[in-house]
Order: sequence, then C-alpha cells, then structure tokens
Amino acid sequence: MSKKPALVPKELLLPFILITSLFALWGFANDITNPMVAAFKRVLELNNTQASFVQLAFYGGYFTMALPAAFFIKKYSYKTGILLGLGLYFLGAMLFYPAAAWESYGFFLASLYILTFGLAFLETTANPYILSMGPESTATQRLNLAQAFNPMGALAGLFVAKEFILNSLQSNNTDADGKIIFESLDESAKAVIRTADLMVIRDPYVILGLVVLGILLVIAMAKMPENKDSNSKVDFRNTMRRLLKNRNFVEGTLAQMFYVGAQIMVWTYIYQYAEVLGISNAEAVNFGYAALLVFLAGRWICTLLLRFIQPSKLLSIFSILAIIFTAGAIFLPGMVGLYSLVAISFAMSLMFPTIYGIALEGLGEDSKFAAAYLVMAIVGGAIMPTLQGILLDLGGSNYDDMLILGVPEVNFSFILPLACFVMVLLFSIRAKTLAST
Repeated sequence: MSKKPALVPKELLLPFILITSLFALWGFANDITNPMVAAFKRVLELNNTQASFVQLAFYGGYFTMALPAAFFIKKYSYKTGILLGLGLYFLGAMLFYPAAAWESYGFFLASLYILTFGLAFLETTANPYILSMGPESTATQRLNLAQAFNPMGALAGLFVAKEFILNSLQSNNTDADGKIIFESLDESAKAVIRTADLMVIRDPYVILGLVVLGILLVIAMAKMPENKDSNSKVDFRNTMRRLLKNRNFVEGTLAQMFYVGAQIMVWTYIYQYAEVLGISNAEAVNFGYAALLVFLAGRWICTLLLRFIQPSKLLSIFSILAIIFTAGAIFLPGMVGLYSLVAISFAMSLMFPTIYGIALEGLGEDSKFAAAYLVMAIVGGAIMPTLQGILLDLGGSNYDDMLILGVPEVNFSFILPLACFVMVLLFSIRAKTLAST
C-alpha cells in the first residue's frame, strides 16, 4: 500500500507557516477596510459616490499591480516578491498617519491604493509559492489549508473595525431620539470631532503597518526556498500564447472573476437583506460574523475532504450547494431566507483556492503570470456589486419598493450571485471532464 505524499515536507514547514501567515494578513486588510466606506462618508461628509472611492482604490490597487508583480517575481524570486509586497503594505498603512494629520480624503485614498499594491504583490506571489512547497498531487489541498487562515484574519479585521473604529467615532453619536448629533453641529464643532475621528481611523492602520514590518523582517532573515527561474528573461508574448491555449487557465480566470463577484455581493448585501426584515445594521453585524465563521469552518472541512475527493468534483458539489442556498435566500421567506444567505458562505469556502489550484495546474513557470491574471480577476468584486445595486434601485431607494417574482427586490437581486455560481459549476464540470481524460 503506497503512502500518501506529505502535504508539506518537513524542511519546508517553517517557510510554509510564514507564508501562510500572509493569508490572514490580507484577510485582515480586506475586512477592516470594508466598513471605512461608511466611516469616511460620515466623518468627511461625503456623498455615496465619493465614499465608494474607498472600494475603487482598494480593488484598483489589486487590478493595477498584479501583472507588474508577475513580471517582478519572474525576473527575481518569490521571496523577493513577498518582501516587496510587505514593504508596500507597510508604506501604505503608515501613510494613514500624515493623511489624518492633513485631513485629506485624497491622501487616505492614495494610502489605501499603495497598501493594496502590496496586497496584489502578496496574493500574486504567495498563492503559487504555497503551491510549489511540496508535491503537485497535494498542491490544491495545501493551498486550501493556507487559505483557511484568510477568514481568521477577516474576522479579526471585522472585529477591529467594529469595536475600535466604528464604535469609537464621535460622528456616530446620536441623541435621545436616535438622530445623528454631528449633522446638527456648527462647522467649528464638526472640525474638532472630525480631527478626533480621523485619528481613530488612523491608529489601527498604523499599528497594522508595524506588525507588517515585523513579519517582513522575520521573512527577510528566514531561509526560504527561492524558486528563482534558471532563465530570468521575460518572454511575455510566448507565455501569453501558451496560457491562452490552456482551457483550464482561461475558464478558471473567468470562473474566479464570477466567484469573487458573488462573494462580495453575498457579504455586502447581507445588511440590506436583514434591514428589510427589521434588523438594524448593528445587529446585522452578527450575521456577518456568522457568515465568516461558517466560511472558516468550510475551509477546514474542505482541506480534509480534498484528501479523498478530487478538487474539481468537490468544487461541483459545493457549487450546487451554493446555488441551492442562494435560491433559498431569494425565495424563502423571513429569517429562513437570511439563514440561507449566511449558509452560502459555507459553500463558497472551497471556491477561491480550488479554482486557483485547478487553473494553475501543470503551468510550471507560466504560473507566475497566470497567478497575476487570477488576482486581477478580483476586479469582479468591483463590477458585480454595482450591478446588484442597480437592481436594488429599480423600484426606488429602499430595498423592498417592489416585488419581482413575488419577492422583494433585495431578495431577487441575489439572482446575480446565483448566476455566478452557475458559471463556477460549469467550470468545475469541464475541469472534471478534462481531469478524467
């Protein structure tokens, strides 16, 4: 009886742990930043379009820097790419200090943009780096294990955003009637609160920057597998020709874009869904926590299941689960629909790393550029939620102005994530067919 190959060889255990810690680090950045849309809107008295520039800067940084990151690690090494990514992450976080001192929204956006340059480097580098740390037969399982630490960071980011930022902003204080006090103050009083609140927003990012600097120094001193090309010449044209001929890569990139779009829609609009049921945004945060917890549980369960079930087959099963849960969120009434919406996160837990692993399978050194396009596919998280917002505005500014197929428009709007999960299912079926041939 043949022994199953080790998930991570002993000699690579320390590098694996260090790189896996980065998955929590960018999960933290994602979920501490999402609530900043509301925070900046109130503190700086922005309109909705201006406040949305937070997400534009965030996803714009990913989209802009992923391909340059691929060129960089192709020319140098995974470790060098990681160090540069951490350096940009540190710089962007520390720039929140002068941004708060100058009370400049543009400076905050530039800081966030630079911070996500670093995240783009880390994601473009860390994912294929993890895949390379052991046998190819266990690569997808290894990536699922590393990705399981991402929602841990996300939970921590959500906790810090809620407890240390949103709950501490004086501009959120209300009077006995529940009205926001800040809006009725004169400009001098607002200026005092604005200065204090921008420091509240600043401090967690500065502390985060110092943590990132510490991790950078540890990785710089640690002995890491280099995975440097024997020939560092960048042959982009021929690489792209090979990639475009690879069906798994092309379809995997599209599937990843649809998946990320679905994830952001499910996690963004859970608050609007709950509001229609009479649940306040503060109480709805608990459902956000629940979604992240079942997502985390799913990651660990899937890491175990991948020891026994082919990745593409398991992806098909979880895609079907996601479709069923999303249909429940659309058509099931009341709290049952909300619970179904939370359950979608369990089905999503497998998707990002498994699509990633399947799409990069067998690409060798071409995986460095392929990984960049899979990171660029995160732009789906900027496009899809906007489309869902347009659906929500069909009947007016509220979320239940009209019924579509007998359900409120907020319920019906989840037809978009459902369509995205159908696309992921189709990819998994085609990938499974290819694997069996």
